[in-house]
Amino acid sequence: MSLALLLLSCLVAFALAHRLYGRLLARWFGLDAQATTPAHTHRDGQDFEPTPKFYLLSQHFSAISAAGPIFGPIVAALWFGWEPAFWWIVLGCIFIGAMHDFGALVASVRHGACSVAQVLRTHLNPRSYTAFTIYIWLALIYVIIAFTDVTARAFVEALDAAVPGTAANVQVAGAGVATSSLLYLGLALVMGVVVKLWRPPLWLVTAVFVPAVAGAIWLGPLLPIDWRSDGPVPSLGWAWAILAYCGVASVLPVWLLLQPRGYLGGFFLYLTLGGGLLGLFLQNPTIEWPAFTGFTAANGQPLVPFLFITIACGACSGFHGLVCSGTTSKQLDREPDAHLVGYGGMLLEGVVALLALACVMLLPRGSALAASTPDKVFGVGIGSFLHELGVPLQFAVTFGMLAFATFVYDTLDVCTRLARYLFTEFTGWRTRTAGVVGTVVSLLLPAWFVAQTVTDAKGKVVPAYTVVWPLFGSTNQLLAGLTLVGLSLWLAHTNRNVWLRLAVGLPMVFMMGMTITALVLQIARASDAVLQTVACVLLVLALWITVEAVLALWHGRGRRLAARAAGG
Repeated sequence: MSLALLLLSCLVAFALAHRLYGRLLARWFGLDAQATTPAHTHRDGQDFEPTPKFYLLSQHFSAISAAGPIFGPIVAALWFGWEPAFWWIVLGCIFIGAMHDFGALVASVRHGACSVAQVLRTHLNPRSYTAFTIYIWLALIYVIIAFTDVTARAFVEALDAAVPGTAANVQVAGAGVATSSLLYLGLALVMGVVVKLWRPPLWLVTAVFVPAVAGAIWLGPLLPIDWRSDGPVPSLGWAWAILAYCGVASVLPVWLLLQPRGYLGGFFLYLTLGGGLLGLFLQNPTIEWPAFTGFTAANGQPLVPFLFITIACGACSGFHGLVCSGTTSKQLDREPDAHLVGYGGMLLEGVVALLALACVMLLPRGSALAASTPDKVFGVGIGSFLHELGVPLQFAVTFGMLAFATFVYDTLDVCTRLARYLFTEFTGWRTRTAGVVGTVVSLLLPAWFVAQTVTDAKGKVVPAYTVVWPLFGSTNQLLAGLTLVGLSLWLAHTNRNVWLRLAVGLPMVFMMGMTITALVLQIARASDAVLQTVACVLLVLALWITVEAVLALWHGRGRRLAARAAGG
C-alpha cells in the first residue's frame, strides 16, 4: 500500500472537515464578529493581548503540539498495528478533538477567558469546581515533571541508529540539540523586542527569524553544551535549568516570549510538517509495519479502551482545553477567529500525529529502531523524509530531534503559565505578586520530583514519576471528558440547538466511557499500591462529577417542563 497516497487522502479529509464541519459548528455556536472579546476588554499587555489569527494560530499550535502527538501514535502502532491508530486519529480528530478544542475556546471567551473549571462552576456548583481545579493543577504539575525530564534527558543522551530506506547510520549528540534549543529561545526573545519596539511587517520578521532558526540548528552540533550531573540522574542540572526557564517565561509579558516563541515554534512545526510530508510523497515508501497485530498488546493491554487513552493528543486531548481556556482565549481578537485557531489548530496536530505514525509504518517488523524511544523513532523518520529533499542526513535527523524538543519546550512554559492562572483564579489573588507566588508554588513539586528515582521490576533505576506514568493517558482523557461535561452543561443552559448539543454530548459519553473503563481495568491489574491509589482517586472524581452533571441536567429539564406547564 502506498503510504503517500494514504496520507494525502487524510489531508484532503482534514481540509474538507475544516471547511464544512468546522463552519457548521461556527454557525451553531453563533460566533459574532462584532462581539468584544476578553482580549480587548481586559487588555493589559501581560496576559490579555489581541493577536492576529494567523500569529495566534502558530502560537496555539506550538503550545498544544507537545510530545503527545508523537508518543501516542508511535506507541499505539507498536502495540496494536498502524490501522487502529490511523482511524482513531482521523475520525477522532475531526469529530471529537477539534470540536472539543473549538468548544472550549468559545466557552472560555464567552465566560471572560476563564478556565474550563470556572465554566463548570458557573453551570454546576462550587464543590465540583474546587475538585476539578485541584485535579487540573495536579495534572499540569505532572505534565511539567514528565516533559522536563524527557527534554533534559534528550539533552544528554545520544542517538545512534540506522535510517530506514538508506544504508546510513546516523549519530546525533544530545549536547548539540541542547545548544540549538537555547539559541532558538534566544531568537524568540530578540524577535519579541524587535516586534514590540519597531513593529516591522510580519513577512519581514518571518523572512529574518525563521531562517535564523535553521542557523541555530546548524550551529548547535558545532558548539555542543555537554552538561552532565553526578549521581543517578545525569540530566538533573538540565532539568532544574529548564524549570527555572519555565518560571521566568510564565511571568514575562506575552509579547516578549510567549507570542514570538510560539510563532517561531509554529513555523518550525510547519516546516517539519511541510518538509516531512513532501519528502514522504517523493520517497513514497511501502508500508512495512503490520496493519493489525491483535486486540491485545504484548503487555496485555486490550485495544478497547487503551487505544483511546494511549493516543490522546492528535485525536482528542484534555490538555488542549486548558490551553484554549488559558493563554489562547486571552488573545483571541475576534470570535470568528476561533474557527481557524481552535478547530484548525487541532487538525494541524492531527497531521503531526499522522506523520509520527508514518515514521512507524515504514519500519520493517523486528526493526531495532522500534525498540528505542518514540522521540528517536520520530527524529530518524523525519530525517529520512527530509533527506529525500536533498537535506544532508546528519542535519535532517538533528532537525527532527530538535522538532521534538521544540514541541516539548513550547508546552512546558505554557503549562507553567496555566498553573499560575489557575492559582490566581482559585485564590482570587490577582496581583503581580500573586503570579510570582503561583509560579513558584507550581514549580516546587517538579523541582523535587525530577531528582527522585526508583528501581523498577527489572532492577533498572528510573525516574520516580514513571510509577504512575501508565495513568497519564487516562488522566488526560478524563480531563477531556470533564471538559465536554462542562460544555454540555453550558449549552444546556444557553443554546437550544439540538444538533450542537449532540455534537458535544455524544463525544462526551464516549470519552467518559473509555476513560472510566480504562481506570477500572488499571485498578484491577495494578500491582503497585501508589498507581492503584491514584487510579481510584481519578475514578471517584470522574464518577462524582458525572453524577452531579446528570442530576443538574435532569433537574434543569424538570424546571423547564414545570415552567412550560405553568405558562400553559
